[in-house]
Parts: sequence; structure tokens; C-alpha cells
Amino acid sequence: MADRSAPSCHLRLEWVYGYRGHQCRNNLYYTAAKEIVYFVAGVGVVYSPREHRQKFYLGHQDDIISLALHPERVLVATGQVGKEPYICVWDSYTVQTVSVLKDVHTHGIACLAFDLDGQRLVSVGLDSKNTVCVWDWRKGKLLSMAPGHTDRIFDISWDLYQPNKLVSCGVKHIKFWSLCGNSLTPKRGVFGKTGDLQTILCLACARDEVTYSGALNGDIYVWKGINLVRTIQGAHAAGIFSMNACEEGFATGGRDGCVRLWDLNFKPITVIDLRETDQGYKGLSVRSVCWRGDHILVGTQDSEIFEIVVHERNKPFLIMQGHCEGELWALAVHPTKPLAMTGSDDRSVRIWSLIDHALIARCNMEEPIRCAAVSTDGIHLALGMKDGSFTVLRVRDMTEVVHIKDRKEAIHELKYSPDGNFLAVGSNDSSVDVYGVVQRYKKVGECVGSLSFITHMDWSSDSKYLQTNDGNGKRLFYRMPSGKEVTNKEELKGIQWASWTCVSGVEVNGIWPKYSDINDINSVDANFIGQVMVTADDYGIVKLFRYPCLRKGAKFKKYLGHSAHVTNVRWSHDHQWVVSIGGADHSVFQWKFVPDRKLKDTLHIAPQESLVDSNSDESDSDQSDVPELDSEIEQETQITYRRQVYKEDLPQLKEQCKEKRKSAASKRRERAPGNSIRLHFVHGYRGYDCRSNLFYTQTGEIVYHVAAVGVVYNRQQNTQRFYLGHDDDILCLAIHPLKDYVATGQVGRDSSIHIWDTETIKPLSVLKGYHQYGVCAVDFSADGKRLASVGIDDNHTIVLWDWKKGEKLSAVRGSKDKIFVVKINPYMPDKLITVGIKHMKFWRRAGGGLIGRKGCIGALGRTDTMMCAVYGWTEEMAFSGTSTGDVCIWRDVFLIKTVKAHDGPVFSMHALEKGFVTGGKDGVVALWDDTFERCLKTYAIKRAALAPGSKGLLLEDNPSIRAISLGHGHILVGTKNGEILEVDKSGPITLLVQGHMEGEVWGLATHPHLPICATVSDDKTLRIWDLSPSHCMLAVRKLKKGGRCCCFSPDGKALAVGLNDGSFLIVNADTLEDLVSFQHRKDVISEIRFSPGTGKYLAVASCDNFVDIYNVMSSKRVGICKGASSYITHMDWDVRGKLLQVNTGAKEQLFFEAPRGKKQTIPSLEVEKIGWASWTSVLGSCCEGIWPIIGEVTDVTASCLTSDSKVLATGDDFGFVKLFRYPAKGKFGKFKRYVAHSTHVTNVRWTYDDSLLVTVGGADTSLMLWTYEMEGHRDSRQCDSEESDLDSEEDGGYDSDVTRENEINYTIKALSTNIRPMFGIKPHLQQKEPTLDESSLFQTTS
Repeated sequence: MADRSAPSCHLRLEWVYGYRGHQCRNNLYYTAAKEIVYFVAGVGVVYSPREHRQKFYLGHQDDIISLALHPERVLVATGQVGKEPYICVWDSYTVQTVSVLKDVHTHGIACLAFDLDGQRLVSVGLDSKNTVCVWDWRKGKLLSMAPGHTDRIFDISWDLYQPNKLVSCGVKHIKFWSLCGNSLTPKRGVFGKTGDLQTILCLACARDEVTYSGALNGDIYVWKGINLVRTIQGAHAAGIFSMNACEEGFATGGRDGCVRLWDLNFKPITVIDLRETDQGYKGLSVRSVCWRGDHILVGTQDSEIFEIVVHERNKPFLIMQGHCEGELWALAVHPTKPLAMTGSDDRSVRIWSLIDHALIARCNMEEPIRCAAVSTDGIHLALGMKDGSFTVLRVRDMTEVVHIKDRKEAIHELKYSPDGNFLAVGSNDSSVDVYGVVQRYKKVGECVGSLSFITHMDWSSDSKYLQTNDGNGKRLFYRMPSGKEVTNKEELKGIQWASWTCVSGVEVNGIWPKYSDINDINSVDANFIGQVMVTADDYGIVKLFRYPCLRKGAKFKKYLGHSAHVTNVRWSHDHQWVVSIGGADHSVFQWKFVPDRKLKDTLHIAPQESLVDSNSDESDSDQSDVPELDSEIEQETQITYRRQVYKEDLPQLKEQCKEKRKSAASKRRERAPGNSIRLHFVHGYRGYDCRSNLFYTQTGEIVYHVAAVGVVYNRQQNTQRFYLGHDDDILCLAIHPLKDYVATGQVGRDSSIHIWDTETIKPLSVLKGYHQYGVCAVDFSADGKRLASVGIDDNHTIVLWDWKKGEKLSAVRGSKDKIFVVKINPYMPDKLITVGIKHMKFWRRAGGGLIGRKGCIGALGRTDTMMCAVYGWTEEMAFSGTSTGDVCIWRDVFLIKTVKAHDGPVFSMHALEKGFVTGGKDGVVALWDDTFERCLKTYAIKRAALAPGSKGLLLEDNPSIRAISLGHGHILVGTKNGEILEVDKSGPITLLVQGHMEGEVWGLATHPHLPICATVSDDKTLRIWDLSPSHCMLAVRKLKKGGRCCCFSPDGKALAVGLNDGSFLIVNADTLEDLVSFQHRKDVISEIRFSPGTGKYLAVASCDNFVDIYNVMSSKRVGICKGASSYITHMDWDVRGKLLQVNTGAKEQLFFEAPRGKKQTIPSLEVEKIGWASWTSVLGSCCEGIWPIIGEVTDVTASCLTSDSKVLATGDDFGFVKLFRYPAKGKFGKFKRYVAHSTHVTNVRWTYDDSLLVTVGGADTSLMLWTYEMEGHRDSRQCDSEESDLDSEEDGGYDSDVTRENEINYTIKALSTNIRPMFGIKPHLQQKEPTLDESSLFQTTS
């Protein structure tokens, strides 16, 4: 059975033995329901003494070290340790999270306290500054933050009698804080002559600015204001760890084991010395007290909790015990009774009843205990010690049978043989000793095959063999009892093992992750009957696997609770429970095993929500048979949006090039050109990797995005307006419920989301600072106030924003795999869903965090990859579209049914007033009723249905549909092929916008005398575009291969196209039918050019470093230009058609004579005199200035000169289009720069009359048209260019004061602007009626 799926049974935490008393104080309280709340390891525990029942809060993923109780005593705040520790506020009744406070503290959270009305929470960090933070905890919002002290802070409290005052104390200090606005200011307490300056461990505030505090020497210091006014000496004999204020007065607890009660004026009432009571012992130390009415709770250093009833104070009741400080490693279960035995470095061995959840026996040994075993008859308990000895006790009365020391190093594992005759003892001396039980533990054998310490052992069922694991990960076999090593494979074949606790071996291969250190799994135990096994590892995780588990990287279910390493884990004798023990947290966890058949009954219980999944990382629980991902989705998940260099890096890169700037600054540089360009029209729509990014606005225009441009398209006038605030690829777009604002998210190192107005095209808010690499999904809430976004970082972080304020409300790590969509619940803006690769999650906001629950599939199947989602007609209904064509219908988090909707993935889905509309890869738009019972109508996107007014041609029938939107009586559809179509309800389809499909676009040519251009792309199409106001695609032809270049013949009748397989075609420019084709090369044809005049010759450049010259009339190759040392990038003819200029990838500028192809060397002065028919070259002295300062990082990929030879346009790898004056001599010329393309601008061309500049943008698949505007013709549009890299520093002309002022660095916070436009004049700007003297002044002046 090589099943790699996770087991279908599971574990439920039933009991935790222990209480964290070490290194913590004040962490034990009564709740309003008279339950007791405390914590141990990473679990918050609520214990009901009446019912002897525990509830668990599992929202933390590391040790909890601090706890505070809300004044209403239902809510609890807990803080944990860790690299990014967080605070959880949770409900002690339901044990569900109410709020998560995060992203501020580091290292850990040492103290917590609520204020009087419970609205605010103060926390103290474990960082070097011991930062103090005040939170509005319900919102998860930090109100104020200040460094606490240079040394540790032990306690902090709000002054309950004065608002906005706090007191903190710690190592050799006490501080009195006041909170004013958002600033916290401390004043240090003055010890003066009244008492010694010493460490203060705890405090409590009283009326009239009086503060009581407990000191390290056992005194109580009383403060008035910030001054020490008196001391109560000898209140305790040693440090006072805890002080608790209640209605009756104060309780204190100290290291001397005493609890003292004081009245409200701190006069002593009574003393309870716990050491003197029945349960007491020498060295008992009190860490926490809580006084409530006639009950007192006491927590001790050694993990006990006592409850004292005041009038029977000499009979404290012990309600919880655990091991004390020191590692806990030894665990054994009784062979016939529900008992577990544990032994620890605290030298005690304890026996626990798994039924009564209580400690029933305890015995102290001489040495720290490292392992334990119970004999098969349950009579003897063997304990292995750290000093190399072992002891055998009688289980009945814990009396010693024998104590033997044969080894110097610790005994780490011992086991009785199944027949009860032998005890095998494995030590860190790398050997196993075998002792005869009946012969009073006489040594009868020794196994010496290992080279490292022994870690695990198992006997065979017939007691004849022993298998061992050692620290090197070696598995060895021995014949028993002699201890002779067995190496013969045949002999080992039939062995049945009595138990399986080894971590290496074929049967347990699957427990190891694919890449893992051999020692990080500490313990394993197999349940042969249930065919499951449980493992314990160094990361605090208990996992459940199938057994046997043969293939590496098997799926599992995982359970958190232990904080650091789990040292041992065992099944109880009847497999009802699993017992696990934690090393450093020295706690014992008891888990109930819930087999598969029971699971059916528990399905109606909602899954435990936690901040961490209970299912394993890779395990999407039962996905052993993962279906093939749809090819399109697979392609999409493989796209990486990482850039070598981000635009944000530019200023830094320029800084690094300072030296070059200085040298350049001394020379006079050319001015930037006076003329400019303005973006006029964009052909293209980003459909190949985006979904649901196409909407109608309020006014019936259409908004979508391509490259780095947000486009608002008016379909009546066929014009576009552009939002140009982004500087890299936009990946997602969402529209505000009022359909007037749009949010777009882009790629970037620290990527931003822009919210902008579709009418004015002005930005309203820019959100940055939380998403790395890019934003792949955004959504507005129904009231339009909130925005949710998802990043493409490794954790796919989800952030919820108040976008007008620019404030992050909550954030959480979403998923390891890609998330495609986020949707905010329209009825409850605190809830959202995300869908993605094998991912459907329901989130609710909890303060600064979000808490997620996986969709519950139940018996209906497995989690599919989801591509789209919408909410339905009530707050609990949600619908998602899967990659297999189903629509899943969810109520709350449960899947209630699935409906087959499309062949292939459902990419887009939209909710209407009554019903839904879906679109899929099958090219069908389907309308559904409001329950998905009936499909009301389908529209197939076919060429035959195209209406006459279309702005282009459909490339294929049934293109994959990526976006759907409804409005204005039409259905708007966006396809993967980059088309935007409008479907009339009656059936005809109008194509509105079109661009190239996925793949880079490089080839671009403009017609010699018509407003037409041709493009050719890696998407294997050649297209002709109309550049006149009708802006449409005139013709398209599918090619057998992608292409990288094209060129019109001088008469415009023929079009030459170079393909990526080394062949090229000449086609009729009107019909695109073949005239002729050739193939002489193997590599990509990179440039192709007709000679000027009659177009007699055609020069064809390829990436295998040659230029071939063909005679067009005779269709023969007449010359080959050799001598380039790299691939050819650019080519230009001179006016006579006799000379070719060639640029190569090695930045060579070469010249060849046509038609033979002889190489010429021409000095640069001569080159300038030659008349060139075109200039698209990027090298040479005439265009030295177009290379930026950071020329090593980025390439100028294309250039084109206007026909009057005045302005050179260039495109580069950064997505910039720039204009330079020509000739651009001297380095680093000044320019005007425009951003619209995202990454590489691969080609630029002026039209025949220079009225337009046409640019294509590599991977962004777009074709952009820019109008060329002469100097003087400048309406101030919002996108005027940015000026050059090198600013005007070198122009001088600054007054010295101005220079100084210019160099001062100010940091400016972006001020929030008012968003909706206001009308009228503000009062202080309204003109007053002029007074008499003023009016007389006016008259005289007039």
C-alpha cells in the first residue's frame, strides 16, 4: 500500500497535564464562569473544576509567556515568543479568536494588561528596548509605542483610578507612564532614602496615586506619585513574584512559598504558608496568585496549581500537577491499563491516569531520568538514567527492585521483550546491553554494531530479534539474546515486529520530508491495527501518518500545541489515546484518537479554526491522486513576476554611477527635445494571466488594463483615456460598487495599489508597504470603504485596507500556492474568501489578523483548484468555479453541492440581481438562475456571430473566457487572446479591443505612405493595424512559427516577415497571402529590411551572426555579410541602397557593402555624412547620448528617427519610451521619458508622416500609439514626461541659500486628500464685506 495520502482519522486534544510556572508570573485567573484560565506550552487552557474538563485555545504557534484577563473576565489576551510574535485576544467561553495583534513586537511579548473599561491593551516586548505598545485591540490597531527600558520589564499595569496612566516595573526600576494623544511618556520612580534601588517584580495600583510594588528582597514598596513613601519590610522572606488586587484587598505570593492577604490599605489580614501544608514541600515557590471571594488560586514554580478556600486555609486543594523545570524525555504506557509513566530531568517519575486525568503516583530518584519501559506483565517499571545507570521499580508501590550501572553515558532507550524474559538497554556508548529479567537482571548479551548513540529499539514478536536506530540514522538487526548482528537479508524477511518505534526503515520512509536532517524526528509509534502511526518532531508538531508509509514526503495531519521539540509519543495500550511529551515545555498532552467511522458523526461540528492549518503543509490532506492541472492554469502558475531590476531600484543604481555623472557633468550636454508625444491609443488587453479585470463604469465606458496602463475606453467614440500612475505591469483590477472608482495592483519590489477615478483619471489613494513582488488580486467591500488585496510573495499575503486613509487594517499569510481571487462578503465586510491552487478559504477579521478556515468538503470529493468565486444572495452562501468546470456551492464553510457548468476551467463568474453568469475555457458564456439549478441561456463566442461594427477579427472560435461583466444591456467578455467583446443579449457580438496574445511582440513596421502598421509576435500571428481614428485590426494571419521582425516594401505592396525558425516569408500586404518563402538559417531572424527606392534587395539578419542579401526580383541570395561576432540586432540601409549599417549583440557597429556583403571600415566622422534611408540603430557617435548612466544593467532595445532627422525615439528594457534631440552626441543626453509599457519596449517606429509614434512592448503584448506634438502645442496633460536622469545640478544658477535649502532632507508623510470633489468656498476664503476705511482705500486707488 504505497498510498501517500493523509489518514482519514484524526486526533483531538483531550487533556494537558502541567502549568507554566517557570519564567512566568501572574498567569492564572478565575473567569466570570468560575473556570480557571492559564497556559502551558503553546496552548491556552480553560479548566472547569466543577466538571473536571479542559477547553483549549490553539491560536498560537509557539510558547505562550504572558496572559491578561479582561475586566469583564470572559476575554483573555495571551502573548507568545517567536521571531514575529503576536498577541491573541480570545473568548474563554468559546475558545475562539476575537482579535490578533501583530507586526510590531519582536522576540516575544513579556507582559499584557487591559485598561479599566477593557478598550485598550498594553503590551511589553522582549526586544532590546523592551518596547511598550498600547493597542485598540478590537481593531487590531496600534495607538502608541515607546521604548520601555534598557533592561527587562516584569510587570505593567494601568492605573485603574486615573485615565491614561500606566505603571511598569522591572530590573532596578519602576516607571510611571502617561498616555497623551499617541505619545507615551515615562517618569522614573524616585527611590530616594526610603528604600534601596532594587528590582521590582510586580505591582498593583490603588486610589490617590498610590502604587504598591513587590521587590526582590521580599519588601513591599509603597509609592505616592513617582516617589517612594514607605516600605513594608519582610512582607515575604524572599522575592515577591505576584500581586493581585481584588475588591477585598491585595494578595501577594513569593519565593518563600507563602501567600499573604492584605486589606485595601495594605494592612496584613493573614498568611498561608504552603510549605507547611499536606501537599507542601521544601522549596515551593509561588509564581502567581488570584484572590476571588473566598477562593485563592496559587500557581507554583514547579507546575502545580493549588486552590485554597480561605476558611480552610491549611487544606489547599491540588488541582493540577506537572513536571518541573528540566527536559522531559521518558514516556512509557502500561501494557494493560490506561496509565502513562513519565520521567524527567527533574528526577521524578510520575504515573498518570488517562481516564481520571490525574497524577496517581510520583517518586523521586537520585538521577535525571531519560527513558522508561514497563514489563509485559505490567509489574516492573525500568528507568534509564542520564548517568548511564538504570533502575527497576515495582509499579505497585514504587519500591526499588534493582539498580545497575554498566555504562558511563546516558541510557536513551530501553525495552522489555514481548515474552517478558529480557530487557534491552541502549546507551549513548553506542551499544545495547541485554539483561535477563528472571535472573534478577543479570547481563546476558551485548550488541555492538553501532558507531553512534542508540536512539530507538524494537523487539520482534517472537523475542528473537532486536532492531536498533542510532544517531547516524543507521538501522541494524541483532539476534537475541546473544546480541550477534544479523546481516543476511533472507533471514530478516519474515520478521514480525512487536512494536514499531524506529524512525528509520522502509516502513517509515514517508515520515521524512524530501529534504531533511535525520535527527529532527524524535519519536514514532505505530498502531498496527488502525494502520496509522504518530510522530513527534523538533518543531513542536505531532503528526498522524498512514502505516506503513513507504514513499518519502507522504501526506499527514498535523497538530500543534507543544511549543518546542516533542521528545516522545506513544499510543495507549488500547489505541484510544496518544500521549505526547514536550522537552522544554515539560508538559504531557493526551490526544483522543477519532477513527474514520466516527468522523461521519462529527461532521456537523465546524472545524477548529486556528491561525495555522491543522492539515500538513504539502498535504492538502487526501490528494494522493492529484488531477492534471489544466494546461492554461499550469502555464499561468509558472509565470514569475520577479524582475532582475525593479524601477524602484533606479535611484539607487544611479547613485552607484555617481563617478560617471561627475565626468558627464563637466561636459555640456544636449538639451531635451522641445517636441513631445502623448499616449493616444493602446491595442491590447491583459487576459492571458488575469481574470475578472474588465468592467463598465457609471457612464457606460469600459475600464480594463494592459501593460502598465489603466484604460478607460469609450465605445461610442472609439477613444481611450489612460491612468498612467503605475510604472510596471498591472496584474489586477476591481471596480468600486458605485462604478466610478477603480483599484489596480501592480508588479514591484514593494508593489503598490492605486485607487483612481475613472472620470477624472486622478489617483485618490496609493497603498504601499505590504506586498512584495506584486499584487495579484483586489476587491472592494460592498460599502466601498474597504479593499482587500493579495500579494504574489511566497506566502501570498492577504491585506485588508481602509483605502481612503491608506491604513492597513489586517493582514495574514494566505497560502503557499497561488491565490487567484479575493472577495469581501457584501453583507459582512469583516469576512472574505480566497480561492486558488487547491485552495478555498473562508476568513474573518480578528483585529490586526485574519483567521482562516479551509472549505469543508466532506464526502463530496477533494479540494479542487478554484479559479473564481462570488458571494450569493445571503451572507453565508458562496459560489466558486473550479479548474474542472464545476461550480461549487458553499453554505458557511461547507460544500453543499457541485454543478457541472463548463468543459474545462470556469475562469470568471459574476453575480446578478437574479442569478449568475459564468465564463470558461470552452468559450461559452452561461446565464444561470439564482440557485444554479437551471442554465437559462448560453452564448458561444464564434466568428459567425461577429457584428459588422467590430474593431477586429476573432482569431479562433470559442476563445478561453477570462473576464465577464454585465451592464447597459450587454455582456462584456474578455478573452485569453486579448480580445474584449460585447455580447448583445439577443446574440450578436461586437469586438471592441484587441491585442496580441501571450508571447513577446518584437516585430513592428509602419507602412511607407498609409496610416497602417504591421506587427508579428511569438504568438504566431502577423497582424495589420489601422492607425487612423477607426483604430482596428484590419487583417491577421496565423503563421507556423512565431516571428520577431517585419518590413513593408518601399511601395507598400509586399510585407517581409522573419520567423523564429530561421525562415522568412514575403506576403501580399493586403491579403497576407504568400508570395515567396526561404530558409537558409537555423536561428531566429532578428531583423529584415528592403533596400530603399525600388526595394530591389532584401537584407535578412539572423541570430547566427550573418546578414543574407536577396535579390527580390530573381528570388536568389546574392550576398552574405560575415564578420559579426554576435547576433544581429539592428540594420539600416543608406539612401542609395549600397551600404548596410549593422548593430550586434556585442555592441559592434559594422558596415557592409551591398549586394555582395563586403565588410567596410568607415571612420565615425564619415558615418555622420552618409545619408541613411532610416535610422533604427542604437550605436555610434550620433546616438552616444541615448545610453543611460546605468547602461550596463539595461539595454536600449530600439530607436527610430523622425523623417526630419530632429528627434530620435528610443525604447529600453525598463519600459521607458524616450525622446532625444538628434544627433545625440556626448554621453547621457537629456530626454523626455514616458512610462506605459511595463518591461521591455522591444520596438519603436514613426509613421510615414511622423504624426504618430508606434511602440510594442515585448511581454506585455501591447501595441501603443502616441501622437507627436510640436513645441508650443502643449495642453497640460497629467502625463507629461519626466525629465532626464541627470537633473539640473550641473546647470548651476542656485543662490547659496537656495542650494543649502535644496540639500536639506525632509521626510513628508503623504497627506490624506479629500476624495469626492467639494463645491463652494471655504469660510476663511470668502470675501468679507470691506469695512469703511478699507472701501475708501479702494476708491482712492481706483
